Amino acid sequence: MSIVDKETAIDCCLLAGRLMMEAGAETYRVEDTMARMAETQQLSATHSFVTPTGIIFSPGSPHHTKLIRIKDRTTDLEKVALVNDVSRKLSANEYTLEEAYTKLQEIEKTNVMFPLWLQIIAAAVASGSFLILYSGLWTDVPAAIFAGGVGYVIVTKIHELTRVKFFAEFVGSLFIGLIGFAAVQTGLGLELDKIIVGSVMPLVPGLLITNAVRDLMAGHFMSGLSKGAEAFLTAFAIGAGVALVLSF
Repeated sequence: MSIVDKETAIDCCLLAGRLMMEAGAETYRVEDTMARMAETQQLSATHSFVTPTGIIFSPGSPHHTKLIRIKDRTTDLEKVALVNDVSRKLSANEYTLEEAYTKLQEIEKTNVMFPLWLQIIAAAVASGSFLILYSGLWTDVPAAIFAGGVGYVIVTKIHELTRVKFFAEFVGSLFIGLIGFAAVQTGLGLELDKIIVGSVMPLVPGLLITNAVRDLMAGHFMSGLSKGAEAFLTAFAIGAGVALVLSF
């Protein structure tokens, strides 16, 4: 391979790793995917160091080590699956390097997330379902559905405006608490605790907690601890918002 092809292969590996980390993939999965893609391009002496905020990739001599920053992180498992599919096809020689790089660039530009209205409906339905799961009353389901849907909208919009995830979740849980309290006071709900617990469940960082534990078990202590800290701060923001309502 020429120097240009090697540089393209390095950029392709870095792009795949960044897309996966931004979509919520586990650290070990990102490193494994990058290593497999590099090996198909005769880059057998590669080393990578992946964290939730950046990727350091060393392709070996005579190439320079490269660093790429992870700015945004979300949960998009479909994008993770798409990048994995490109990696597998490149390893199986179904894609050339140029085709794989082009496909990854297309994935980067494509929004594969479900539309916002569908996410809101899913969050609302999940809120009502969790209320029943926690032995709540069927008469409280409408209040939980409404609170969960509104809370999800608020979190999404505030995060788009401020880019501060914890503040968005704090405000979202605050409104969930207010809606639940108003529902109980007006007779539209009976069990405030069940309504609030069911409504905040779509905001709970379940995937983040799971990835933190899996990274720790795989020996990626820095990534595991940082993801665990992020999950703790998210849970603290949710709890603080609800506690602020209940304290008054």
